[in-house]
Formats: sequence, structure tokens, C-alpha cells
Amino acid sequence: MRRALPPLRALLRGAAAGRPAWLPALSGLCGAPAGFPAPAAEGGGGSSKVKRGAWGGWGSPRAGGCVPGAGGTGAVFTTKPLQYSFSNFTYQFTKPELNILPSFGFLFDIDGVLVRGKTPIPAAKTAFQKLVNSQGQFLVPVVFVTNAGNCLRQKKADQLSHLLGVPISQDQVMMSHSPLRMFKRYHEKCVLVSGQGPLLDIAQDLGFCQPITIETLREKHPLLDVVDHDRRPNVLYPSAVELPKIEAVVLFGEPVRWETNLQLIIDVLLTSGYPGNPHHHENYPHIPVLACNMDLMWVAEAQSPRFGHGTFMVCLENIYKKITGKDLKYEALMGKPSKLTYQYAEYLIRAQAAERQWKQPIQTLYAVGDNLMTDVYGANLYNRYLEENSRKGSKSRIQAKVAGGRGSATLSQDDEIDNSWETELASAAAAHCRSVLVCTGVYNPHTEVPLDTRESITETVFHGHRDFRFDPGLVEPDHIVPDVDAAVDLVFQLENFSPN
Repeated sequence: MRRALPPLRALLRGAAAGRPAWLPALSGLCGAPAGFPAPAAEGGGGSSKVKRGAWGGWGSPRAGGCVPGAGGTGAVFTTKPLQYSFSNFTYQFTKPELNILPSFGFLFDIDGVLVRGKTPIPAAKTAFQKLVNSQGQFLVPVVFVTNAGNCLRQKKADQLSHLLGVPISQDQVMMSHSPLRMFKRYHEKCVLVSGQGPLLDIAQDLGFCQPITIETLREKHPLLDVVDHDRRPNVLYPSAVELPKIEAVVLFGEPVRWETNLQLIIDVLLTSGYPGNPHHHENYPHIPVLACNMDLMWVAEAQSPRFGHGTFMVCLENIYKKITGKDLKYEALMGKPSKLTYQYAEYLIRAQAAERQWKQPIQTLYAVGDNLMTDVYGANLYNRYLEENSRKGSKSRIQAKVAGGRGSATLSQDDEIDNSWETELASAAAAHCRSVLVCTGVYNPHTEVPLDTRESITETVFHGHRDFRFDPGLVEPDHIVPDVDAAVDLVFQLENFSPN
């Protein structure tokens, strides 16, 4: 959690530590602050009904009628105003009126939050039973924001529906490559696509008319891929069809044969799109590179995180620089933590609210994830953007700088984004984006964030992408909870939300 909290933030944070959001932030669950005796709950005689959602520590709601505090003390939660007496001071707190219409939405990461590999995390099913009604309709807007990019949205929606036991549509799924729909300037051009899965189907679904896979390029230029001696051609046949000039490279995700992809992508960059030609180092800047998913690592069934697409990008960047002496530049970086990804996700949240005819404006987004350098960094970065917009009072033009340093790209109104998308993304309605970190994935609660950015290499290695500067404030979550079920409980309490 953040190291210094204002009083109001501390009050709200209480829910994450086991307190309902409307109770004071006492030291220890229901225990008295330092220097005060234990509180005595008052509010009339008779039996007291336990408030729904009262927390019993750091996990699920406690079923009993008394929640123990520090040192074994307890306080009964009632639906009446509560009065606490500390020495000569008396405090009275009245529970706010419950909301039945949502003014918030959820942005859920998938790997490490809902599943580990193909295995669902047990808390996920419990959490999603709270998010739907008896007809299977969602009670709040929900978007699944994943940095995965190896399948179509519909397949991911079907997988999630099966794993979570609730119906999920493809319009609720945002892959790392989803914002590429807005990059219309490249849709008519010949682009080389790298990754795995049904790459041509994914590219065509996004609007690309002339995608070429690494495998197709290898078949047309068999002499380029020679690292694996067993795959070297014995007999060369001239290609019957010449490939058009490659005008951009799109990196969807980590490939299977890294040596082949690295070699052929470098060839394309150093020949300005004609990989059969000799390399020319003076071809700089190189043709555009659009990259999705910057995760250095991700969590599957193994005990330790596995290489992600961000690791492949590190290899590509360093090989290019070693050969040319120059930095590889990105036309755009998509996927968390880029601001563009959260703008697109907010658009999907608002679209759901409009479809359900919820009149309440969506004021707060809760981004639930397991990775400090992607989920938390991205949510906090977007929160800064929303708060700056609110202070400036300007929501007239979108300037989506998808990276914070070298290689950042600004999306112009005329080129990448058509008028309808521009209008939707520019009119961001949310006021805040809150980061909620779970402990079921990449995050290790025993790892500290460096206090000084200059010590980020010696004290804690920065796992974010090269083009994002390290900022300790951006990797400090607003809330830390054990799992996604606890995250849903927390948000419902913070929002005083009770749809039933």
C-alpha cells in the first residue's frame, strides 16, 4: 500500500484490512486506537443483526455476529447508527444509504487473478456469483483486460464463461491487441505479424487486409532462417509469388520459435521491408513497429513466473541496438500499462452501462490485477490522467501517448482514430481509476518497492518496459487483498453497493 495516507484514504483503506468502509480506521480490526481503551458498541437493546459483508480479517466475510479485533476484543456490527466512546470522546457513525445502481465498473486481469494457466483460482467463481443476478446478468459493468493476444475475443469469452460459470460476451473481453482496431492507417498495408495462435484470423478481425506471418516469410525466403540446422533447406526452389513490401511489423505476443522471429524481424527492419535484400544500417528510423503486451513475466501453473512477450521484446531491442548502435523505436505500445488500453477499456465499460440503461454515470473504475508493473502501474497512470483532465476541465481532444519516454507515439485525429472512436475515447467520464492488487499471481507481498528511483537497479529490478520510466508512486496499489473474491467484497463496501 502507499506509505502515506490522508485521513479519508485511510478510512476507505480500512475495508482492505478487515473493516467495513463506513467504520473509522482503527488500529486493528475493531480494536481501539493506540492510547484509547477498547470501544463499546452502543445502539439499543435486543439482538443485533450482522451487517452483510462485514469482514473477518483479510479474506471472506465472517459468518458470526462478532468480529474479533486486536487483542481479542470484539464489536457487533448493526444496521443502526453506532456510537463508540473513547475516554472523554464520543464518535457516532451512520451507515450511508445503499446504492442499487452502479456508479463504478470492474477491469479484471485474467492470468494470476482468475486463472493460473488453465486452472481457475477458487476465489474467482465465488466472486463472480456476486456479480451476476439470478438470470446471469451482470450487476455492474465488467471488462476483462488481459495482455494475452494469442486468440480471438470470442474464444477467450467462451473460456471465461466455462471457467467462471457465468455468461460472458466478447464485448466484455479486451485483448492486448484490441486497440489496433483504431490504427486504420495500417489496415490496408502489408504488415508482418509475430506471435502464436490464429494470427491471420486475429489480424483480419482487427481490420488488417494484408497480414503476413513469420512462417510465410520464411517459406518465401528459406535462406534467412538457419539457426536450427535441421530446418535448413536441402533444395532451394524459387518462389512463384513475390511478397509485397512489408510496411509495418505488428508484435501480437511471444512466438514459439524465438530465434526465427528475431532473425526475420531484424531482417525486415534493416531492409526497409524487403528482407531478401542486403542489410542497410542507414535505414533509420526503421519501418513502424506496433507492439502489444509488454509483460516481462506471467504466471501459469509453475511455481515461478514464466517469460512473457516483454522478454521477447527485450531480446529484439537489444539485438537491434547491438547491430545498429541505435534504439529500436515503437510506433505504439499497447496492452497494460499503456494509457490507450485503459481509455479503450473505459469505452467498453460505458458501452455496457448504456446497453443496460443504467442512468448513473460511471465515476470510478476498479482495476484488479496481480502485477505491480502492469496492472497497478497502468491503473495509477490512468488515474493521474483522469485527475489531470478533471482539474483542467478539458476533455475535447485525445492525445494518447502510449509510452512515457523514448518511442512514445501520439495518435492524431486524422490518421489513427476515426471520428466515432475519437469522440468516444475523448469523452472519458470516469473521475478515478483505483488499483486493487491480489496475491494469487505475480505479486510477492514480501518484495519491497524501491524508495529511490536511482536505486531501482540495486534495490529492486524494474520489470516494466524500457519506454516507461520508473515512478514509485505508480507501483503502489490503492488496495491489497488476498484474492479476487476479497476484491469484489471490498469494492462493494467502498461503494455501499447492494443490488439485491
